[in-house]
Amino acid sequence: MWYRQSSSSLLFLFILMFEGMNLCAQTDWHNPLEDTSLPVQGRGWNTEIGKTYSRLPLRAKEIVRKPVWDLSQESAGLYVKFHTNAANIQVKYKVSGGLSMSHMAATGVSGVDLYTTDADGNQYWCAGRYGFNDTINYSYENLTYSNPHNRGREYCLYFPLYNKVEYLQIGVPAGCRFEFVRTSLEKPVVVYGTSIAQGACASRPGMAWTNILQRQLDTPVINLGFSGNGQLDEEVLGLIAELDASLFIIDCMPNMTGERVQLIKDRVEKAVRLIRSKRKAPILLVEHDGYMGYKVSAQKAEDFIDTNKQLQAAYHSLKGNVEGLYYMTFEELGLCMDSQVDGVHATDLGMQQYADAYSKKIKSILYPAIDSLIFKPCRQYRDANTYQWDARHEEVLKYNAEHQPEIVMIGNSITHYWGGLPFEKNRKADDVWQKLFKGKRVVNMGFGWDRLENMMWRIIHGELDGFRAKKIFMLMGTNNLQQNSDMEIVKAISQIVGIVKNKQPDAQLYVVNILPRRGFESRLSKLNHLLNARLTGGSNVRILDFSSFFLNSDGGLKEELFSDGLHPNHKGYEIISEQLAKSLK
Repeated sequence: MWYRQSSSSLLFLFILMFEGMNLCAQTDWHNPLEDTSLPVQGRGWNTEIGKTYSRLPLRAKEIVRKPVWDLSQESAGLYVKFHTNAANIQVKYKVSGGLSMSHMAATGVSGVDLYTTDADGNQYWCAGRYGFNDTINYSYENLTYSNPHNRGREYCLYFPLYNKVEYLQIGVPAGCRFEFVRTSLEKPVVVYGTSIAQGACASRPGMAWTNILQRQLDTPVINLGFSGNGQLDEEVLGLIAELDASLFIIDCMPNMTGERVQLIKDRVEKAVRLIRSKRKAPILLVEHDGYMGYKVSAQKAEDFIDTNKQLQAAYHSLKGNVEGLYYMTFEELGLCMDSQVDGVHATDLGMQQYADAYSKKIKSILYPAIDSLIFKPCRQYRDANTYQWDARHEEVLKYNAEHQPEIVMIGNSITHYWGGLPFEKNRKADDVWQKLFKGKRVVNMGFGWDRLENMMWRIIHGELDGFRAKKIFMLMGTNNLQQNSDMEIVKAISQIVGIVKNKQPDAQLYVVNILPRRGFESRLSKLNHLLNARLTGGSNVRILDFSSFFLNSDGGLKEELFSDGLHPNHKGYEIISEQLAKSLK
């Protein structure tokens, strides 16, 4: 067990309390554990665990070894997301353990870390002032916003890596918007590992490699790293196999050295078979990252090389009979000599190298074409005055799982505000939608103000998973006209078609040419011609062109079919419906 040193900043706390005295009565405080949605992310069993910041359910206390249970009470990898437009955010909380360790700063052991995502999906770190005492305080001040709305941004608050959080509250000035983000239905990446996976020795929680990975992939990651105790325990693996993951990572070799080397092959084989008996998700076995002093110590080199040889033996014995088994080598991890604090645990540099290596590997397994995409897939909050983008994404995931749609409508606001389900209160022509799709299971996957990169993100992150569609209609691209060239748009649309094909190989795909738009009539005529040339001849892909119905003989827009020169009105939707009906027969 590592020796923990206590630390305090009484002067800072006094200043913070003095400055906040007049604001205290004007601050609204929000406790994640008191929110009805229980918005604690980064763990499994969320409902079962309930109102604590544990990483394992209470029943695990009687199953796993005591050191594992005790470490599961430390909040590594946990985080909450929330939306606010506050210019100042405060966090106050209490922890039960020592604030720091001899080789790990208080900001990493016991601190929190705040990141934000803007309306276009860009991520930023928020620098805060902090003070450590019986109650720990973080203050983020003078936050500014540049959005097309006044709804603020999404924030992500990472919890301490090596301490148990007793309680935590987030404060914003009274009257500011504040709303926790519900936990995602998207399948998580599950990490089972050692102290390095738990976060040793990141300078702050956001620099733990699992948290970096969560931001890089923009996907849920569950951290089941247990310091000194990632020993491939059958009891822990039985719990892990309960989780419906997108990928399981087994990164336990740093805790399987010395006398445990002889146990590796047997335990790894049992671990893989146990998980595979319950889950079909890919399993990634990871070699020991190495002791970075090994260049000047033959003994250090021998220690981790012997460990990796045993893991390799287990992998080779399994790979012929276990589908979806992957392997990550010491060389792929690629740590440098400055990547460790003490020859074992990672510095921030080491954590970044870890995350980069994992990101590359996981993308090759789960998203093999993602790095070749012309745009970086991302989320967006440009239309936040009208709807909540991430909430709609979760509604689509839930709707698809429950209703197994046979027809999919992918698009932007033109599709979103037409009608159908998931429900949208601002729908413009639901009667037209209902008449067109009567008797059919249809999902509306239109999202207001979506660009092509946002549709890429949604499809990659599960909106076409778990069901088999018969027909998929795609109307997209108009929101990129002011951002990108014609060729960029054409390439991106063709790449989306490829992603959709990969997700739904048996479906008939229909790409609807970008509808005419005021001020863009001539450009869209040329762009659609390029798009048709790019997609013509593709298997299971048909092109639908409704442009002539929305243009006058002189090539100008038929304004009577639009509400604003972009979005069809009721009559415009009737025309779209009449044309789509021909492809539904």
